[in-house]
Amino acid sequence: MKNPFLFLGSIFCLAVWTALSTFAQPIPQVQLQRVFPNLKLDARPVWMCQPPDGSGRFFIVEQTGHIFVLGPNSDGSDAKDFLNIEDRQPMFDNEDGLLSVAFHPGFKTNGLFYIYYTQKNSPADIQALDNGLPVSFPYRSVVSEFRVSASDPDRADMSSERIIFEVLQPFSNHKGGELLFGPDGYLYLGLGDGGRGDDPFGNAQNCTSYLGKMLRFDVNTRATVGRGARVHKLEYGFPPDNPFVNEPYMGGIGAQKEIYAYGLRNPWRFSFDRQTGDLWVGDVGQDLWEEVDLLVKGGNYGWNVREGAHHFKPGPEGAQYIDPVMEYPHRPDLLHVSLFPDHTIGLCVIGGYVYRGTKFPSLNGIYIYGDYNLGTIWGFRYDRAAHKVTDQGLMLQQHDNINSFAEDNAGELYTLMQSGAIYQIIAK
Repeated sequence: MKNPFLFLGSIFCLAVWTALSTFAQPIPQVQLQRVFPNLKLDARPVWMCQPPDGSGRFFIVEQTGHIFVLGPNSDGSDAKDFLNIEDRQPMFDNEDGLLSVAFHPGFKTNGLFYIYYTQKNSPADIQALDNGLPVSFPYRSVVSEFRVSASDPDRADMSSERIIFEVLQPFSNHKGGELLFGPDGYLYLGLGDGGRGDDPFGNAQNCTSYLGKMLRFDVNTRATVGRGARVHKLEYGFPPDNPFVNEPYMGGIGAQKEIYAYGLRNPWRFSFDRQTGDLWVGDVGQDLWEEVDLLVKGGNYGWNVREGAHHFKPGPEGAQYIDPVMEYPHRPDLLHVSLFPDHTIGLCVIGGYVYRGTKFPSLNGIYIYGDYNLGTIWGFRYDRAAHKVTDQGLMLQQHDNINSFAEDNAGELYTLMQSGAIYQIIAK
């Protein structure tokens, strides 16, 4: 006769193993499948998205100043010039240029979209933009609103440009530059700390500066600011729950009402989880650490007092900073002091997306991100209730430089490579 306790014990062990395997799933491997193989680009693609109009079109941003539009199910050979500002020479170094496009949630009816690009300043530009700052900055970042052509849905009306926001920039790098509408209907803009190294002006921790911040705008309203003879109307409004919206107006030397979060170095690509609304940011590090942050309203993410979760320079005693959700070092000898000692190394994080598509169920809920220099693609699962990563791992090692990730309207994910190739991410 078989021992019933051994039998019951086996059933219990099987149940435990089944439960653990349900919650402790390994991070799956992925591969890349070429899309738009006949697309010919003259410069590197840095952004791709679909408008919320049901057309199925893809819009691809080329850093030197082009936006191309491709029809649904395109192989790339039908690419058309949607917008061209190449004559403005927005790209003059490496991290600047035309860096993103965002379509208004009501684009299907109002035809509005927004672009972010950089410009060199003339002496007249500096005088017009300078808010009494002691330094004449040679560059600026521009956010403009355009309208699609009334006669051609595949072409922008270039005469419709309305500049809604400009900010002076001291150096040509760390431009951030993504525009994205959140689930709240507001327009988000990630800006780097102004460039060079070490954040020499302390912009990221200074809330009188727009630099080193995540900004949030209401493009459907226009705010009036100032006092007396200095009263003027802005080209946008302030979301009523922005953390500094109730601070007094101080002529540009007070806390900026557009700020949503701060303490960022160079937020290169951010995204909203379409299921939870969580805002994920890949923040590029400097000497030693790369990080992925979960941004919350009013949060301070530490730069330039910290790099990742680690000391960078002395800061105010008692100041509170939010730890990154994920970090990885530039050198193997630092892994033992990392929050994730079993993560592989890299040099420049590229923020990604939480997969919420339907084609690859094994990827559901995984935040997929990568490294520009090494071409690595990683993923992790995050437990929102426990506020921690539960699983993380290497998904693919390839050797092309990753400029950006992208998400289509169905939640499927893509990579844009410096070589000009664009791939869909698929599960093995």
